[in-house]
Amino acid sequence: MQRKLLTGAAALAIVAGAAYWLASTPANEPGISLGAANAQESDEAVDTSGIVEMTMGAEDAPVTVVEYASFTCPHCANFHTGPGKKLKAEYIDNGDVKFVYRDVFFDRFGLWASMIARCDGGDRFFGIADMLYKQQKDWIGSGDPVEIANNLRKIGKTAGLDDDQVEQCLQDNDKAKALVAWFQQHAEEDEINATPTLIINGEKHSNMSYADLKEIVEAELAQE
Repeated sequence: MQRKLLTGAAALAIVAGAAYWLASTPANEPGISLGAANAQESDEAVDTSGIVEMTMGAEDAPVTVVEYASFTCPHCANFHTGPGKKLKAEYIDNGDVKFVYRDVFFDRFGLWASMIARCDGGDRFFGIADMLYKQQKDWIGSGDPVEIANNLRKIGKTAGLDDDQVEQCLQDNDKAKALVAWFQQHAEEDEINATPTLIINGEKHSNMSYADLKEIVEAELAQE
Protein backbone atom coordinates (compact mmCIF):
# COMPACT_ATOMS: atom_id res chain seq x y z
CA MET A 1 0.00 0.00 0.00
CA GLN A 2 1.21 3.49 -0.84
CA ARG A 3 0.37 6.98 0.23
CA LYS A 4 -1.28 8.83 -2.63
CA LEU A 5 0.29 12.06 -3.80
CA LEU A 6 -1.67 15.18 -4.56
CA THR A 7 0.05 17.17 -7.27
CA GLY A 8 -0.31 20.67 -8.64
CA ALA A 9 -2.39 23.30 -6.88
CA ALA A 10 -3.98 20.77 -4.53
CA ALA A 11 -0.62 19.78 -3.06
CA LEU A 12 0.47 23.38 -2.72
CA ALA A 13 -2.78 24.31 -1.00
CA ILE A 14 -2.31 21.63 1.68
CA VAL A 15 1.11 22.89 2.67
CA ALA A 16 0.28 26.55 2.16
CA GLY A 17 -2.37 26.27 4.85
CA ALA A 18 0.33 26.88 7.48
CA ALA A 19 1.07 30.29 8.95
CA TYR A 20 3.56 32.56 7.18
CA TRP A 21 6.84 31.53 8.76
CA LEU A 22 8.75 30.31 11.77
CA ALA A 23 8.10 32.36 14.90
CA SER A 24 11.19 33.41 16.81
CA THR A 25 10.08 31.78 20.07
CA PRO A 26 10.58 27.99 20.08
CA ALA A 27 7.26 27.52 21.87
CA ASN A 28 5.39 29.04 18.93
CA GLU A 29 4.22 27.12 15.91
CA PRO A 30 6.33 27.16 12.76
CA GLY A 31 4.55 27.96 9.54
CA ILE A 32 5.36 27.88 5.88
CA SER A 33 4.49 30.22 3.06
CA LEU A 34 4.54 28.81 -0.42
CA GLY A 35 3.51 32.07 -2.03
CA ALA A 36 6.24 32.23 -4.64
CA ALA A 37 5.87 28.53 -5.36
CA ASN A 38 2.22 28.91 -6.21
CA ALA A 39 1.67 30.35 -9.67
CA GLN A 40 -1.73 31.61 -8.56
CA GLU A 41 -0.05 33.90 -6.03
CA SER A 42 3.03 35.01 -7.95
CA ASP A 43 4.16 35.25 -11.56
CA GLU A 44 7.81 34.99 -10.52
CA ALA A 45 9.51 31.67 -11.06
CA VAL A 46 11.06 30.16 -7.95
CA ASP A 47 14.82 29.68 -8.18
CA THR A 48 15.55 26.02 -7.44
CA SER A 49 19.20 26.11 -8.53
CA GLY A 50 20.39 25.97 -4.92
CA ILE A 51 18.63 22.68 -4.16
CA VAL A 52 21.14 19.85 -3.98
CA GLU A 53 20.26 16.35 -5.14
CA MET A 54 20.80 13.97 -2.22
CA THR A 55 22.71 10.90 -3.36
CA MET A 56 24.61 7.90 -2.02
CA GLY A 57 26.95 5.54 -3.85
CA ALA A 58 29.26 5.80 -6.82
CA GLU A 59 28.44 8.42 -9.44
CA ASP A 60 29.29 5.94 -12.20
CA ALA A 61 27.35 3.02 -10.72
CA PRO A 62 25.69 0.85 -13.41
CA VAL A 63 22.30 1.06 -11.68
CA THR A 64 20.59 4.22 -10.48
CA VAL A 65 17.71 3.99 -8.03
CA VAL A 66 15.70 7.16 -7.50
CA GLU A 67 13.28 7.10 -4.60
CA TYR A 68 10.43 9.58 -4.16
CA ALA A 69 9.53 9.60 -0.47
CA SER A 70 8.15 11.71 2.35
CA PHE A 71 9.38 11.86 5.92
CA THR A 72 5.75 11.69 7.08
CA CYS A 73 4.88 8.60 5.00
CA PRO A 74 4.71 5.38 7.09
CA HIS A 75 5.32 3.19 4.02
CA CYS A 76 8.47 5.20 3.29
CA ALA A 77 9.64 4.61 6.86
CA ASN A 78 9.08 0.87 6.37
CA PHE A 79 11.06 0.96 3.14
CA HIS A 80 14.01 2.81 4.68
CA THR A 81 14.27 0.60 7.73
CA GLY A 82 13.85 -2.55 5.61
CA PRO A 83 14.53 -2.83 1.87
CA GLY A 84 16.40 0.48 1.72
CA LYS A 85 18.81 -0.56 4.45
CA LYS A 86 19.50 -3.88 2.71
CA LEU A 87 19.95 -2.14 -0.64
CA LYS A 88 22.60 0.10 0.88
CA ALA A 89 24.51 -2.77 2.47
CA GLU A 90 24.44 -5.03 -0.58
CA TYR A 91 24.57 -2.70 -3.58
CA ILE A 92 25.12 0.98 -2.71
CA ASP A 93 28.16 0.59 -0.48
CA ASN A 94 29.99 -1.57 -3.04
CA GLY A 95 29.43 0.79 -5.97
CA ASP A 96 26.77 -1.18 -7.87
CA VAL A 97 23.94 1.28 -7.18
CA LYS A 98 23.74 5.03 -7.08
CA PHE A 99 20.83 6.02 -4.82
CA VAL A 100 18.99 9.33 -5.24
CA TYR A 101 16.50 10.56 -2.65
CA ARG A 102 13.84 13.06 -3.74
CA ASP A 103 11.50 14.70 -1.27
CA VAL A 104 7.74 14.58 -1.56
CA PHE A 105 5.72 16.95 0.62
CA PHE A 106 2.23 15.98 1.75
CA ASP A 107 2.18 18.49 4.58
CA ARG A 108 4.17 21.18 6.38
CA PHE A 109 5.68 18.63 8.79
CA GLY A 110 7.43 16.79 5.99
CA LEU A 111 8.79 20.08 4.70
CA TRP A 112 10.11 21.05 8.15
CA ALA A 113 11.75 17.63 8.47
CA SER A 114 13.44 18.01 5.10
CA MET A 115 14.78 21.44 6.05
CA ILE A 116 16.32 19.97 9.19
CA ALA A 117 17.80 17.05 7.24
CA ARG A 118 19.26 19.42 4.65
CA CYS A 119 20.67 21.76 7.27
CA ASP A 120 24.43 22.42 7.26
CA GLY A 121 24.61 21.96 3.50
CA GLY A 122 23.07 18.51 3.61
CA ASP A 123 26.26 16.81 4.84
CA ARG A 124 24.22 15.06 7.55
CA PHE A 125 21.22 14.38 5.32
CA PHE A 126 21.16 10.59 5.25
CA GLY A 127 22.09 10.31 8.92
CA ILE A 128 19.25 12.64 9.90
CA ALA A 129 16.93 10.89 7.43
CA ASP A 130 17.62 7.59 9.22
CA MET A 131 16.68 9.21 12.53
CA LEU A 132 13.52 10.74 11.07
CA TYR A 133 12.33 7.43 9.66
CA LYS A 134 13.27 5.30 12.66
CA GLN A 135 11.63 7.77 15.06
CA GLN A 136 8.76 8.78 12.77
CA LYS A 137 5.96 7.74 15.13
CA ASP A 138 7.63 9.55 18.02
CA TRP A 139 8.29 12.93 16.42
CA ILE A 140 5.05 13.20 14.46
CA GLY A 141 2.71 11.09 16.60
CA SER A 142 1.07 13.88 18.59
CA GLY A 143 -0.11 15.78 15.52
CA ASP A 144 0.53 18.99 17.44
CA PRO A 145 2.57 21.47 15.32
CA VAL A 146 4.39 22.97 18.29
CA GLU A 147 5.42 19.60 19.67
CA ILE A 148 6.40 18.32 16.22
CA ALA A 149 8.55 21.39 15.60
CA ASN A 150 10.31 20.96 18.92
CA ASN A 151 10.81 17.25 18.26
CA LEU A 152 12.48 18.10 14.96
CA ARG A 153 14.71 20.61 16.73
CA LYS A 154 15.80 17.87 19.12
CA ILE A 155 16.59 15.52 16.24
CA GLY A 156 18.69 18.21 14.59
CA LYS A 157 20.62 18.85 17.78
CA THR A 158 21.14 15.13 18.37
CA ALA A 159 22.66 14.98 14.88
CA GLY A 160 25.19 17.64 15.85
CA LEU A 161 23.52 20.87 14.76
CA ASP A 162 23.60 23.76 17.21
CA ASP A 163 20.64 25.96 18.16
CA ASP A 164 21.54 28.73 15.72
CA GLN A 165 21.92 26.31 12.81
CA VAL A 166 18.57 24.69 13.49
CA GLU A 167 16.72 27.99 13.72
CA GLN A 168 18.44 29.43 10.68
CA CYS A 169 17.51 26.40 8.59
CA LEU A 170 13.90 26.39 9.76
CA GLN A 171 13.57 30.13 9.07
CA ASP A 172 14.92 29.96 5.53
CA ASN A 173 11.75 30.96 3.70
CA ASP A 174 13.39 31.05 0.28
CA LYS A 175 14.70 27.52 0.79
CA ALA A 176 11.23 26.32 1.80
CA LYS A 177 9.65 27.70 -1.34
CA ALA A 178 12.46 26.38 -3.52
CA LEU A 179 12.12 22.88 -2.03
CA VAL A 180 8.40 22.79 -2.77
CA ALA A 181 8.88 24.08 -6.32
CA TRP A 182 11.68 21.54 -6.87
CA PHE A 183 9.48 18.72 -5.58
CA GLN A 184 6.61 19.77 -7.84
CA GLN A 185 8.86 19.96 -10.88
CA HIS A 186 10.32 16.48 -10.47
CA ALA A 187 7.06 14.85 -9.36
CA GLU A 188 5.28 16.16 -12.44
CA GLU A 189 8.12 15.22 -14.80
CA ASP A 190 8.22 11.64 -13.47
CA GLU A 191 4.43 11.39 -13.01
CA ILE A 192 4.70 10.52 -9.34
CA ASN A 193 1.33 9.84 -7.71
CA ALA A 194 2.23 7.84 -4.59
CA THR A 195 5.06 7.18 -2.16
CA PRO A 196 7.35 5.45 -2.01
CA THR A 197 7.94 5.30 -5.74
CA LEU A 198 11.20 3.92 -7.18
CA ILE A 199 12.68 4.71 -10.57
CA ILE A 200 15.30 2.11 -11.44
CA ASN A 201 17.42 2.94 -14.47
CA GLY A 202 14.57 5.05 -15.78
CA GLU A 203 11.73 2.58 -15.16
CA LYS A 204 9.11 3.45 -12.56
CA HIS A 205 8.10 0.95 -9.87
CA SER A 206 5.74 1.07 -6.91
CA ASN A 207 6.70 0.07 -3.37
CA MET A 208 8.04 -3.48 -3.19
CA SER A 209 9.69 -6.09 -1.03
CA TYR A 210 13.45 -6.39 -0.91
CA ALA A 211 13.29 -9.70 -2.79
CA ASP A 212 11.54 -7.98 -5.71
CA LEU A 213 13.90 -5.00 -5.56
CA LYS A 214 16.93 -7.28 -5.54
CA GLU A 215 15.63 -9.19 -8.55
CA ILE A 216 15.26 -5.97 -10.57
CA VAL A 217 18.70 -4.68 -9.56
CA GLU A 218 20.32 -8.01 -10.42
CA ALA A 219 18.61 -8.02 -13.82
CA GLU A 220 19.94 -4.52 -14.51
CA LEU A 221 23.45 -5.52 -13.43
CA ALA A 222 23.34 -8.57 -15.68
CA GLN A 223 22.85 -6.31 -18.69
CA GLU A 224 26.07 -4.41 -18.02
